[in-house]
Amino acid sequence: MAKKMTIALYTGSFDKLTAAGVIINGAVADDMDVEIYVLLMGAHAFKKENAGKYENMAELVDHKEAFKASLSNLKIPTWMEFFKQAKEMGNVKIYICGLAGKVWNGLELGDFNDLADDICGIAEYIASTQTADVNLFI
Repeated sequence: MAKKMTIALYTGSFDKLTAAGVIINGAVADDMDVEIYVLLMGAHAFKKENAGKYENMAELVDHKEAFKASLSNLKIPTWMEFFKQAKEMGNVKIYICGLAGKVWNGLELGDFNDLADDICGIAEYIASTQTADVNLFI
């Protein structure tokens, strides 16, 4: 049986989303199933109209432009590309928290980018953590 990683993805900043993408790809490469529960600020980044925007950075905000340039120069994938790659390589499911969706006026799955698999309640995240080998809050 494959090991399972559960992630509560609270962040909406591209630096932390990029880090999450690296972690998710590493987990999939290690043959883990990954369930991601997108919470509050994270749901904002997953809204269709925000796809590809890199306005918010949580860490070292004074260095945002240098960080973006370095990622580009090194040809590092965007966070969305990392997530898509992981979904193509393994068993990765992405769930938008229903409350988070409502906060950002995302009432149905079609309001979010194509990475999202479903909208669910927080009880599904809690249940997932109970069977996970690894549980992260990002």
